[in-house]
Amino acid sequence: MSAHKTLLFSLAGLTLLTGCNPAATTPDSHGQKVSAYTTAANQQLQQQLPLADQQDFNDARRGLIASQQPLRVSAERNPDQSVWDMTQYAFIQGEAPDSVNPSLWRQAKLNNIHGLFEVTPGIYQLRGFDLANMTLIKGDSGWIVIDPLTSRETAANAFRFAMQQLQPRYPQLTGISAVLFTHPHLDHFGGALGIISQQEIDQRHIPVIAPQGFMEEATSENIIAGNAMSRRAMFMYGKNLPRDIWGHVGSGLGKSPAFGEFSILQPNQLVDHTLQEMTIDGVDFRFQYTPESEAPAEFTFYLPQYRAFCGAEVMSRHMHNLYTPRGAKVRDAMKWSAYIEEARRLFADADIYFGSHHWPIWGQENIQTFLKQQRDTYKFIHDQTVRRMNQGMTAGEIAEDLKMPASLATVFSSRGYYGTLKHNARAVYQAYMGWYDGNPAHLDPLPDTARAAGYVDLAGGADALYSKASAAFADGRYRWSAELLNHLVFAQPDNGKARELLARNYDQLGYQAESGPWRDIYLTGAMELRDGKPDSGINLATMKEIFLQTPVSNFFDTLSVRLKAEDAADKDWRIAIRFTDLQQNYLLWIENAVLHYRPLAENETPATDATLNLTHPLFVSMLTGEAGIKDTLFSDNLSVDGSTLDLIRFFSLFEQPDPAFAIVLPE
Repeated sequence: MSAHKTLLFSLAGLTLLTGCNPAATTPDSHGQKVSAYTTAANQQLQQQLPLADQQDFNDARRGLIASQQPLRVSAERNPDQSVWDMTQYAFIQGEAPDSVNPSLWRQAKLNNIHGLFEVTPGIYQLRGFDLANMTLIKGDSGWIVIDPLTSRETAANAFRFAMQQLQPRYPQLTGISAVLFTHPHLDHFGGALGIISQQEIDQRHIPVIAPQGFMEEATSENIIAGNAMSRRAMFMYGKNLPRDIWGHVGSGLGKSPAFGEFSILQPNQLVDHTLQEMTIDGVDFRFQYTPESEAPAEFTFYLPQYRAFCGAEVMSRHMHNLYTPRGAKVRDAMKWSAYIEEARRLFADADIYFGSHHWPIWGQENIQTFLKQQRDTYKFIHDQTVRRMNQGMTAGEIAEDLKMPASLATVFSSRGYYGTLKHNARAVYQAYMGWYDGNPAHLDPLPDTARAAGYVDLAGGADALYSKASAAFADGRYRWSAELLNHLVFAQPDNGKARELLARNYDQLGYQAESGPWRDIYLTGAMELRDGKPDSGINLATMKEIFLQTPVSNFFDTLSVRLKAEDAADKDWRIAIRFTDLQQNYLLWIENAVLHYRPLAENETPATDATLNLTHPLFVSMLTGEAGIKDTLFSDNLSVDGSTLDLIRFFSLFEQPDPAFAIVLPE
């Protein structure tokens, strides 16, 4: 293997999951059955919640100017492939089927309402064109764009559709006058280059405004643990599930991510403190800086002339994640709650609320009530988790015991459509105490497969354990049945009978789940138990524009966690990498089975085994797979000084992780 190809494989698979997964398959007939226990559980919840309340539906439809029909967006690289297709969700109408939690069905129906909406004259939102909303604010000369969606394709389509409707109303406005990113999650900036070019930004001196720390977080999020997070994101978003009453119906936050071409713009103005004031194309903004809340860097803002408050994603029409099932750092519930209270007081005269997801709220009293409920959702979870923790309860005990107060329990914007009470309670525990619960039996637990074999033996063998699990399934005790069968499957992964019964448990748990991610996780687990893990790949070419803005040192960080320490134990090798167009040079060396790196000073020439000279774009093309081996070997933008063999030996110490590692089965 060439040094260049080995480098490509060592750094591949760094960020968001895209492409190259098998087509979604419909579960076989034994998966499409709803038990009497699931039907009863869903009917009981239906009686507990005011599902007939139409206020959210009225608000979600209010101000509709036009809907795009059909709303289907093709991929840049493959016009026959859709990156966004709202027609897939046309089945979500009428009463909830028995196979979908009725509360989640209600949220999915609300998130199906899509189009261009007038929030108030001068503020417009495109909703349902991607996972998040794109907001347009009328400026003196052009449009101020807030959060330009996930992909270039969806952003371009949404903005083009909006201009078709709005240009006749505002013929004096010429294009885009500013771009704002509220926070560094991909669904809020990835479509930027679909609506405007970097060249136009530079030539017209267009403001690109983001919270301090935006670029660092946007280009580094998930980069070290990206392979694991991407694999788990397949479960969380139900990427391979069918879009029907037996599969994915939505994420609660919206429908699902758009898997297209991703991009980014460098901010040229930063928000770094609260009540920072800016006038942007004639519109006055008052910013609230909210780091370490829903995102490591984030802001909300208030528009005095409209008496309108944008809560970004600090507020949502659901309970959000303090812990994210795909994997992310635990979020600070206390800070999150405090920011909401701060916003409630600072912008108390707001008559309009709108966010980066979901639909707006009108009326001061309604907005104040919503903010108090959001504030207290996170504060309650924090305070009551810590209270129980200080009583000696473990994370699992707290998650099972904690219940929302009656005043919040039936509030739809506090329901667990995306984040969940159980996971958020565990997140608060983890933030203070970590994973260990203090019980010596859990101090050094056996690995899963060894523990599974022990439980099977304790039960009297596989048949005895299966019999116990079958009885639990028949009684509707799906969580316990799944617990038993998970041990059996990990002890005997080829036991088809056990895998099928475990899948049937996951079916029922998925059909009962109020959380969109929980439903997707259970049903994806059932699918993989039946069909095996997918042949997944990560199409890094879709991330090229973001990689070009990512500090090269970030890639060395991810290279460090790919080092095969057992092969590097006795190695003391050193190479240099020189980026000929950036005037940046790095020394990489291995010591004590650890990869280190540091930038080289100008004209510094340390002793090395070899030096790789290349341009930054070629480096990125190698990462994304766009530069083939022949292109790389014969490129004028790459050369090797010293021993090519030593360079190959160095990079052979790094592994390419499996992007489709097993989750519901042992490796």
